[in-house]
Amino acid sequence: MSLAKLKPLTLAAKSTLNHKPMSKTTINLSILETYLPKCQNLKQFNPILSQMILTGFIRDTYAASRILKFSTDSSFIHIDLSLRIFNLIEDANGFIWNTMMRAYIQRNCPQKALNLYKLMVDKNADPDNYTYPLLVQACAIRVSEFEGRQIHNHILKTGFDSDVYVQNTLINMYAVCENMSDARNLFDEIPVLNPVSWNSILAGYVRAGDVEKAKVIYDRMPERNTIASNSMIVLFGRAGCVTEARRLFNELPGKDMVSWSALISCYEQNEMDEEALALFLRMVANGVMVDEVVVVTVLSACAHLSIVQTGKLIHGLVVKIGIEAYVNLQNAFIHMYSSCGEIMAAQKLFNAAFHLDQISWNSMISGYLKCGLVEKARTLFDSMPEKDIVSWSAMISGYAQHDRFSETLALFQEMQLLGIRPDETTLVSVVSACTHLAALDLGQWIHAYIRKNGLKINVFLGTTLINMYMKCGCVENALEVFQGTAEKGVSTWNALILGLAMNGLVEKSLEMFSEMKKCGVAPNEITFIGVLGACRHMGLVDEGRRHFDSIVQEHKIEPNVKHYGCMVDLLGRAGMLTEAEELIESMPMTPDVATWGALLGACKKHGDHDMGERIGRKLIELDPDHDGFHVLLSNIYASKGNWDDVHEIREIMVQHGVVKMPGCSMIEANGIVHEFLAGDNKHPQIEEIQKKLDEMAKKLKMEGYAPDTNEVSFDIDEEEKETALFRHSEKLAIAFGLICTSPPTPIRIIKNLRICNDCHMAAKFISKAFSRDIVLRDRHRFHHFKQGSCSCKDYW
Repeated sequence: MSLAKLKPLTLAAKSTLNHKPMSKTTINLSILETYLPKCQNLKQFNPILSQMILTGFIRDTYAASRILKFSTDSSFIHIDLSLRIFNLIEDANGFIWNTMMRAYIQRNCPQKALNLYKLMVDKNADPDNYTYPLLVQACAIRVSEFEGRQIHNHILKTGFDSDVYVQNTLINMYAVCENMSDARNLFDEIPVLNPVSWNSILAGYVRAGDVEKAKVIYDRMPERNTIASNSMIVLFGRAGCVTEARRLFNELPGKDMVSWSALISCYEQNEMDEEALALFLRMVANGVMVDEVVVVTVLSACAHLSIVQTGKLIHGLVVKIGIEAYVNLQNAFIHMYSSCGEIMAAQKLFNAAFHLDQISWNSMISGYLKCGLVEKARTLFDSMPEKDIVSWSAMISGYAQHDRFSETLALFQEMQLLGIRPDETTLVSVVSACTHLAALDLGQWIHAYIRKNGLKINVFLGTTLINMYMKCGCVENALEVFQGTAEKGVSTWNALILGLAMNGLVEKSLEMFSEMKKCGVAPNEITFIGVLGACRHMGLVDEGRRHFDSIVQEHKIEPNVKHYGCMVDLLGRAGMLTEAEELIESMPMTPDVATWGALLGACKKHGDHDMGERIGRKLIELDPDHDGFHVLLSNIYASKGNWDDVHEIREIMVQHGVVKMPGCSMIEANGIVHEFLAGDNKHPQIEEIQKKLDEMAKKLKMEGYAPDTNEVSFDIDEEEKETALFRHSEKLAIAFGLICTSPPTPIRIIKNLRICNDCHMAAKFISKAFSRDIVLRDRHRFHHFKQGSCSCKDYW
C-alpha cells in the first residue's frame, strides 16, 4: 500500500474531530509504522491522521502515542495541531502526557507544560519519573522558584524524590533560581551521585561565579569529564584567573571545541586579545571545528586591537566553512569593521544581510557614530522598523559624544513623549548634555525622575550628576548626590574634588582628598589635577609643591604634562615667573602649548612684558592657528601702548586665517538656554536688555564703579572703550537674567572664555546694587558673586 492509496482527507481530518468513525478499518499499526516516518509535509501527514480519526484507530493508546510523538518531533507540524491530536486521545498514558509537555518545553512554552500538569492532576492521571524532570525543567526555564517548590512538594508526596534523574533536575532548578543553598542540600542528600549530579552542582556554582566552592566540587569529582573542565575554564575566565584556566586547558586530555572556545573567551574577557587570536590560529591549525561562538569572540579581539586585516582573513574562513549566515556573526563583523574604521564594509554587510535582528540595526547605528557619521546614523535610526532602549541610548549617546548637545536633549524629549523609559546609560549622556548647555532645570528634572522611578545611581550616573551640579555652581546638590551614592569609584571622588576646587571651596576640596585616601580609594592622575588645581585657585604654592612631589614619592604615579602645567600655572599666578619658566625647561617631556600659554597669561597678569613678548612669539611659532595666544600677545603690546605691534599681530592673524573666538555667555531661563555674543543685538528682547544695561550703568556708577578700559585692546578713545566694555557677553547675559529671573533664584551664566577684570568687577557691583546672587562659570573656574564679593577672592 502506498501513500497515494490513502485518500487525501485533509478536510475530513478537520471535520471529523467531533464525529464518530464511519468506515471500517483501513489502517493498522504496521501501516502506521511503515508510512508515518516517510511523511515530509502536512500533505502527506494529514491522510494518515484522517484515517486514524475516521477508523477510530486513534483510540489505540500505543498508535496514538506514535502519531503524537511524530507530530511533536516534526518541524512542519504546528504545536496547536499536536494539541488537537492529544485532546482526541481518550486514555492517555504517562508517555502521552510527557510527550505533550516535552513539546511545549522544546518550543519555549514552559507555562503551557505546567498548565498541562494541572489538567493531568485534575484527571487523576499518574505522573511517572519522566514527568517531574520535565516540570522542574519548565520551572527552571521560567526562573520560577515558587512554582519549582510546588512541583518539589508533589515529588515528595508521590515518592519520586529518590530518583536520581529527578534529583538532578531539582539541583539545576534551584541553581538557576540562584538558590545554591537548597541546591547543595539536595546534592549532599543523594546517596549515589552520578556524573550528571556532579555536573549540575558544578554548573550552579559556575553560574553563581563562586570560584572557591566550584573548585572544591571539581576536586572532589570522581571522574572529571570534559564538560566539567570546560565549565571551570569558563569560570576562571570570568573571575580573571587566567593562569588557572590555561593550566586546566593544558592538562585536559580530551579537548573539544568548547574547551578551545572557553580559553579563547577567557583571554578576550581579560583583555589578552593577542593571546586569544594566537590560540584561535592554533585551534584552526589543529583541525578543530570552528563555530560561530568562537568566531564572535575572536572578532571582538580584532576590534579591540584594530587589526582589520586579520578580521578579513577570519571573514574568509567563515565563508569557506559556510557559517556566515548566522545573524550574531554578521553583527560581530559589522561591529569589527566599524570599530576598525571600515564603515563601508560594515554597511555592505548590513545591506546584503538576508536576516536582520535588533542587534544588527543597533550595531550599524553604533558603527556610523564611531566613525563620526552622525547624520547617517540618524537616518538609519529613523528608518528602523522597531526601536528598543539600546537604539535610543546609542543615538542619544552618539549625539553627546560628538558635542551635539542640543540634539541630545531634543531626542531625549522625543523619547519621553513616546513613553520610553530611559536606562542609566541614556541618562548619563543626557545629564552630560545638560552640563555642557548649562541646562540646570532639565538636569534637576532628570535627577528627580531618577529618584521618583527608583533607578539605581551607579558610579557613572552618580559621577555625571555630581559633575553637572558642580559645573552649574550647585555645590550643595552635588554634595547631596555624593553622600547618597552607595558605590563611589575614583571618578566619583575626582568629580567632587575638582568641582569643589572649581567653585572656590579649596579647603573643602583638599579635605575631601584626605578623606578619599582614608577610605582606601587610591588617587589617580586625574585626582592630582584636581588637587593641584585647588592649590592653583588660591595660590597655595607650598602645598601645591608638596602634593606635586607626593605624586611620585608617595603614590608612585608618573607626573604627566598636565600636572606640570598646573604647577607652572600655580607658580605663574603667584608671580614666580622665573621659577615657572625653569620648571618648563626641566620637564622630562616636551611642554605642550597649554603649559607655555599658562606662563604667557601670568606674564600679562603681572606685567612682565619682556618675558611675555618672548614667550608669545614662541607660542605663535609653535601653534600659529591658536587664536588665544595671538590675542594675549596683542593685549601685552596694547598694555604697553605699542599699537604698531598690535596691528602686526592682527595682520598675522588675517594672513593665517586665525579668527578670534568671540566671547559667548549662556543663561537658562524657563527651560530655554539663551546665548549672547559680545556686542550682540540679535536677541528678540534686545531692546528690553538695552534698557536694563542703561539702568545697570547708572546704578553701578552710583555704587562707585569705574570701567577698567585697560581691558580694551583698541586704539580708540575712553568713551568708546567704556561702551565696548558694557557690551561684553556676560554683561548682556546678566541683564537678561535680571529681566527673566526673580530673587532668590541665582543668575547662572556660563562663559566660554576667561572673565575679564572689568566684567568681574562689574558683576561684584551688580550683585550688591541689585541684591542678586550671580554664579558665573568661565573657562577656568566658578565665580559666586554675592553682595559685592566673589568666591575667588579676586584671585583668578
